[in-house]
Amino acid sequence: MPNETVIKTDKLTKRFGDFIAANELSFEVFSGEIFGFLGANGAGKTTAMKMLCGLSKPSSGTAKIAGFDIYKETEKIKKNIGYMSQKFSLYEDLTVMENIRFFGGIYGLTDQKLKIKSEELIETLGLQNEAKKLVASLPLGWKQKLAFSVAILHEPKIVFLDEPTGGVDPVTRRQFWDLIYTAAEKGITIFVTTHYMDEAEYCNRISMMVDGVIKALDTPQNLKRQFSAVSMDEVFFELARGAKRKAD
Repeated sequence: MPNETVIKTDKLTKRFGDFIAANELSFEVFSGEIFGFLGANGAGKTTAMKMLCGLSKPSSGTAKIAGFDIYKETEKIKKNIGYMSQKFSLYEDLTVMENIRFFGGIYGLTDQKLKIKSEELIETLGLQNEAKKLVASLPLGWKQKLAFSVAILHEPKIVFLDEPTGGVDPVTRRQFWDLIYTAAEKGITIFVTTHYMDEAEYCNRISMMVDGVIKALDTPQNLKRQFSAVSMDEVFFELARGAKRKAD
């Protein structure tokens, strides 16, 4: 595995009054790694991801994302990462090509680079006949693939995927993971949250959060061995059954 560290946190904490949403998170993620960030609703995953993306200021602790300080260099962090939420972040009232050009412009691609990237993306996804159609008319699975491809259009060091496969069928989920593998092979680090424990098996390493704390961090194989579990579902149940929180 490549050993360049692209995410490094040390006791990263977020408080809301007396409530500690994320408590002293310390971990590293490496270039080209598929890193699963798992936990039940209320575990603190979304809060942690917002901090890592530069969208929420930590209460204490330190972190470097793509080499940039989480307190002082949030704008540089945003330029070096991609982000995709469960809502897919696309504009439904724009065409496929308009969405690509819009986000390419936001990411600062030159006109020439954007033209090349747009054509590559349309061909790779097989959307030649849909390029001028409104995104609203696309099937859910295509929207999902397009949103991911747009999130890595600018070749970021890291892409953050927040529940990216929610609500789609198993075949489409599997196809989406093929896109993730391809991106990782190009050196893009994948930081992904998911509720699907079978997807945890696809990750290089997994961290599991319970009540704002990272309770386990290792490869899927090692975690199953550690908890004498057949599946990641069993590991998750063992870790989460004592959880007190109910909402994120």
